[in-house]
Amino acid sequence: MNNLYPELQPSQTLFLDTGSQHAVYVEISGNPDGIPVIFLHGGPCSGTKSDHRRFFNPEKYRIILFDQRGCGRSTPFGEIENNTTQDLIADMERIRQQLGINQWLLFGGSWGGALALLYAQQHPAQVLSMIIRGVFLARHQDMEWFAGNGVNRVYPEQWQQLAGTTVVITPSQLIGRLWQEINSDDFEKQLAVATAWQSWNGQVALGKAYQSINESSIPADVAIKQVKMELHYALHDYFVNENQILDNCDKLNGIPATVIHGRYDLVCPLESGWQLHKALPQSTFIVLPNAGHITQHEEMIDALVAATDLVAQRLPENNG
Repeated sequence: MNNLYPELQPSQTLFLDTGSQHAVYVEISGNPDGIPVIFLHGGPCSGTKSDHRRFFNPEKYRIILFDQRGCGRSTPFGEIENNTTQDLIADMERIRQQLGINQWLLFGGSWGGALALLYAQQHPAQVLSMIIRGVFLARHQDMEWFAGNGVNRVYPEQWQQLAGTTVVITPSQLIGRLWQEINSDDFEKQLAVATAWQSWNGQVALGKAYQSINESSIPADVAIKQVKMELHYALHDYFVNENQILDNCDKLNGIPATVIHGRYDLVCPLESGWQLHKALPQSTFIVLPNAGHITQHEEMIDALVAATDLVAQRLPENNG
């Protein structure tokens, strides 16, 4: 069973000038002459964590983490103006060019996996390989599952708390109502939406391991801004066309890809991983029989570290 690599500190940090009000936090660790890899976090609203460096052998990889616009240590926190999927793809290109990287490995899960695929479809020549976990394809049916008529059948009582109704409503209706309330002038209403959305996310992602959010553990203003950003992307269909990722997978021919999905993933059902694998017939598809959505599951950690180790064996260093 593979474990995370030992803790390590970044050797360099910087704030990327995006030509807008956004300054994007970027950090580099590991071997300066190693295989460049960029870690793409989920959300879109979360940010990177120190453990995210530990999926990669620091002797083999030049490890690049960045907090997407409005997330983590990027500033201004929670800003949704000039914050679209295309902006994030442009930021990735700025990072690559500023660091003098020719090609790199894309490593992303959930929303980060969708971002990796969308970037690769625009810039295939810059991609060495891809490792995609917990596949999210940003289709209407994916939001229907998560926020409409899908996983609500597994957790009906929790969904009712989020939706405020016993009647099943469409994702667009739910997202629209939550968006209005989180943008209201009523702070208590804003906080109630943020708490309900984060509780729903936690329950679906963690299953029986979920514990109700301790409201004091997450500052109210942070929670509201995080959820507002996630709803911003959901409201705009993640700024992509319907089925855009699968429809453009032919642009990824020749790029090695590993797709890893937990059998018990209720955030992004296994069908998404299977559909991506079928669209990328040369990809390696790994189903984890006991894992769900989160990266912290020991089976998921084992598979992800094994995947990065295998890529390091197959690719030469000095790809910068």
